[in-house]
Amino acid sequence: MNTSKPYIGRFAPSPTGPLHFGSLVCALGSYLDAIAHGGQWLVRMEDLDPPREDPGAAERILHTLQRHGLHWHGPLMWQSQRHARYEAVLEQLRQRGLLYSCHCSRAQIRKRGSHDNLACRTGALNGDTGSPGALRLHSTGGVERFEDIWQGTQRHEIGEDTILKRRDGLYAYQLAVVVDDIDQGITHIVRGADLLDTSGAQQFLFRTLGAVPPQFGHLPLVMGPDGRQKLSKQNHAPAIDDNCPAQNLCHALKFLGFHPPAELASEAPEHILNWAAARWQRQQLDARNRQLG
Repeated sequence: MNTSKPYIGRFAPSPTGPLHFGSLVCALGSYLDAIAHGGQWLVRMEDLDPPREDPGAAERILHTLQRHGLHWHGPLMWQSQRHARYEAVLEQLRQRGLLYSCHCSRAQIRKRGSHDNLACRTGALNGDTGSPGALRLHSTGGVERFEDIWQGTQRHEIGEDTILKRRDGLYAYQLAVVVDDIDQGITHIVRGADLLDTSGAQQFLFRTLGAVPPQFGHLPLVMGPDGRQKLSKQNHAPAIDDNCPAQNLCHALKFLGFHPPAELASEAPEHILNWAAARWQRQQLDARNRQLG
């Protein structure tokens, strides 16, 4: 990571539903790490998958952030407005001979136990070569290493060529997130530990596109009531109540290792955030990471 660059962080929700408590923890953690290091905090709406999106969710997410004092710096980015940019990057990779069309179905990959790019290139094991294929990046066999802020030394083997454009014609998350991070000048990515496994492939794509990868930091996950599944939209996590932002922030601060005084819950969100940013220490999450690990 190029530490000479000014800190630029981001929060990038998908509009598949309203923010829940786990989302608020990620937003707050990324915001505080940026502000405490004198940086900027950007917001990007990852509205890349219309079939999964919930109408009105994007506006509600932005309203929730504002109600909690989490005001972003700079313009809001919408992935749905960046298709031409993604296509231009794909064309660059195509001209470098780094892309190929893959017609393998998930069932075929499961049957073989892994994705075989030789089968894709020769057309073997595929009876429907006339159907649209996914675009994959030649990346199998690479090993990516990095130091995560909270999860420590990481070694990720890339066991499957990364899909950059899906068979249904939609741009893949891995392509969009890396291109957006490059274009926004992101230097630090603070997000939930559920995305840790995507970091190796993303770092590989950063370097393939000639960019310096950002510093990754993966926060411990907020678990559901059963303690086994992460709190998520898929698991029907309740939406954040925008009518009590101070209490929500204090609850999230406790998860992040703070010990806010009781009277802080009656303050305005901006005051709470200033209080927390002045006291933010990355190591305060170490005990929780050990507990969850």
